[in-house]
Amino acid sequence: MHALLHALSITGSMTWEIAWALILGFALSAVVQAVVRRSTVVALLGDDRPRTLLTAAGLGVASSSCSYAAVALARSLFRKGADFTAAMAFEIASTNLVVELGVILALLMGWQFTVAEFVGGPVMIVVLAVLFRLLLSDRLLRAARRQAERGVAGSMEGHAAMDMSVRGEGSFARRLLSAEGFTATAHVFVMEWAAILRDLVVGLLVAGAIAAWVPDSFWRAFFFDGHPFASKVWGPLVGPLVAIASFVCSIGNVPLAVVLWKGGISFGGVVAFVFADLLILPVLNIYRKYYGAQAALFLLGTFYVAMVVAGYVVELVFGGLGLVPDQAGAEVPAQGVRWDYTTWLNIVFLLLAAVLLVRFARTGGPAMLRMMGGPPDSPGHGS
Repeated sequence: MHALLHALSITGSMTWEIAWALILGFALSAVVQAVVRRSTVVALLGDDRPRTLLTAAGLGVASSSCSYAAVALARSLFRKGADFTAAMAFEIASTNLVVELGVILALLMGWQFTVAEFVGGPVMIVVLAVLFRLLLSDRLLRAARRQAERGVAGSMEGHAAMDMSVRGEGSFARRLLSAEGFTATAHVFVMEWAAILRDLVVGLLVAGAIAAWVPDSFWRAFFFDGHPFASKVWGPLVGPLVAIASFVCSIGNVPLAVVLWKGGISFGGVVAFVFADLLILPVLNIYRKYYGAQAALFLLGTFYVAMVVAGYVVELVFGGLGLVPDQAGAEVPAQGVRWDYTTWLNIVFLLLAAVLLVRFARTGGPAMLRMMGGPPDSPGHGS
């Protein structure tokens, strides 16, 4: 019983530490999604030129999503005419280059990891684009498109199909500050939370259990801690594999990343692990449904290589600049609730979340929420 309570106390401390950052990140994402129409996104992603991929990444950052919703949305964009490479760049950015992930990394692990996220993410997209140019055959792409057109359901299809942006005309500020803008922001905010909540809870529980029950000596041996060169080589290679096996995706894998960092995984290994939320086993099964078995294997191989390369680049750059933090100072949050700036920020942002939740409930949100996991062509979904 004591061990269980210890694990739950670590989970609770982590949750309290990151609550305000999650609310802030999803609120900012909701604001952008409330005024940027889905059709606008598709029109900008018609090819795989560098400028288009940069646009895809930028739109992905603004369209923060859980991994399942991001994968479903990328398939939706591909079906509507977006280039496959651009759709994948959008997918990567919408889960791994987002504000809430950066803030949580800074809170739990240090600002260096936040910077590494925004350095490694573009590297991953560039490597993936090169691999697609070299290895993605027309035959495989045609087969992937035929499978995508079948519309086989994966997960969070309803959420990905919903376009809740403001329909009126006018400036960004005018549309956002309108009653419709307030409603759209509230709807997107709650939908994003509903999509991420399961993975976040699982990630926090898994991280709390591992931190409490798995001794650091196991991780130090597994990650070759004490052997600097071997650790740096091994970390980015094994980080994605640990993520694949963990079943934890999106922001939910950050608490586990804290445990792995404390256990001795390399700096680049942490980055590769965080990026691998798009390769967990359930997501790989969704790729199979969306694009076919061959395309799923192709995505597994190319994504893995891109993550490993991004991890090595981050390790070399940050190591060369002396920006890799000291692992000896790594701590898993376990202090609980205290009257400090975190508590005050949590109070403020929980009040904001309550306002948006009330607006959501009063404007037909619960009915839309019930359609989130449904098929992409359910009534009420935007186009």
